[in-house]
Amino acid sequence: MSTKVDITIEPGSTNVYADLGYADATEMQRKSQLAAEIARAIKARRLTQQGAAELLGVDQSKVSRITRGQFRGVSEAKLLELVAKLGRDVTIVIGPVRRRAGKIEIEFS
Repeated sequence: MSTKVDITIEPGSTNVYADLGYADATEMQRKSQLAAEIARAIKARRLTQQGAAELLGVDQSKVSRITRGQFRGVSEAKLLELVAKLGRDVTIVIGPVRRRAGKIEIEFS
């Protein structure tokens, strides 16, 4: 016996935090990208969480939280600092815009 289930699929945007209704969705997306880069860099360098913590100058528990995507309470500036300590260059470019408000983007190469 089969049961028919109606499923509604709603297309999402490119920001899951906006789709979920977070007020700070843009910031959360940037922070999640930085946290993912930190996790990739730790893995690429074959560091343990304790080794990464020593290199980064933070507690192992903070490394664990960040690499699991729990970055509330950690500023974007701190995440950028950690990315740099893991051997990545961080470049911030400020320039004129053609609209009323500027935007912040992160690009990984």
